[in-house]
Amino acid sequence: MVFFLTIFGCRKEYENFRRQCRRLRKHSDDCSKGTSERSCIEDSGSLAEDSDYSSYEDVVSARESLSSEERSPDVEDSDDPSSALLEGYDASGQTTNTDASALNTESSDSESSEDPEVIQASSSSEGREENDLDVPLKENTSPSRTELHPNQCTGENFSTWQRIIRVDAVRANAEWIPYSPSQATVSELRARHAADAVGLKDYDSLELCRIFHAARLVAILEAYAVYDPEIGYCQGMSDLLSPIIAVVTEDHEAFWCFVGFMRKARHNFRLDEVGIRRQLSIVSKIIKCKDSHLYRHLEKLQAEDCFFVYRMVVVLFRRELSFEQTICLWEVMWADQAAIRAGIGKSAWSRIRQRAPPTEDLLLYAIAASVLQKRKLIIEKYSSMDEILRECNSMSGHLDVWKLLDDAHNLVVNLHDKIEAPFR
Repeated sequence: MVFFLTIFGCRKEYENFRRQCRRLRKHSDDCSKGTSERSCIEDSGSLAEDSDYSSYEDVVSARESLSSEERSPDVEDSDDPSSALLEGYDASGQTTNTDASALNTESSDSESSEDPEVIQASSSSEGREENDLDVPLKENTSPSRTELHPNQCTGENFSTWQRIIRVDAVRANAEWIPYSPSQATVSELRARHAADAVGLKDYDSLELCRIFHAARLVAILEAYAVYDPEIGYCQGMSDLLSPIIAVVTEDHEAFWCFVGFMRKARHNFRLDEVGIRRQLSIVSKIIKCKDSHLYRHLEKLQAEDCFFVYRMVVVLFRRELSFEQTICLWEVMWADQAAIRAGIGKSAWSRIRQRAPPTEDLLLYAIAASVLQKRKLIIEKYSSMDEILRECNSMSGHLDVWKLLDDAHNLVVNLHDKIEAPFR
């Protein structure tokens, strides 16, 4: 009975986020049609104030339950900067009071029949320039987005996220299709209904299954932007969600899976860059400890900070690996993280004759391994960070995930204590 209520609460809360998205879309649409600026500002404020508190009370216990189940028991004792960020997120995910009430605003009866907002989802140059992960700039390495006030989801912010989400959703590749037969054979009626429900337009060039997939991406990413307005939406988040919705067919379940995934990944998208810089620092240290010759070459090129693997870190190798390879890598990573949550330490793994202890940073060892596999080429032929960056971006489709994992585990065996101790 408790399990059923939790599932029901999670579904109901997701539906509340979607209603809030529709309200924000309607507000944005009204403003774009010529409503006065003052009226738009006043309406934006009312979106945060007009709340259905009884609805929030019905589902808050489900959210608290979900958070308590996913929270690592070791977070409170950790000095790891990313752990501190995650701890802060567990709290901010359930408050502030203003946002909590705003997120669960019930829409009026008229909203259920409102026309979806018309969105231009073409591959605009503006979208590419603002959100290009392939060429990180050292001066501003965060995935680009509008400067936002923390924990505030305004109509203006949402409109910006909404535009970028639609562009990224329509661009999503079709690798997932062989792994999700039920979604691959979706009917035209269901695909177009899903697109209309989120106001997705300009998709005529897409197959029905890709229209349906894009609509699901929009729905869940918009809901997440309302759930976590401090992060909102950044390019790269659609890469992380796409494999999840290919496997999880119910939107509310996929949404909460994505929320759990983002508890680890959200620091990749923070404006302060604390999380991303910490990870790049670990990759750099792994390379330094394993191959001093390669590291000295990187120093000569002023590339020892490893910004050339920025994209790999942000989207967890999603763009370098195929769909199937991505799932394999992520599942091994999650197994390591589950082992740590279960309290399986290095000594326990030794007793059951495992080669490498579990680590929270297996992804970073894999990234370092991919660079080390190219060491000879980098040392002998590359004379700038841009050349190394192009080499890393060209790895897509050319990596053997099992060789990558073997090399990563070898690095863990030999370097685990040297690398991870200073970051604990």
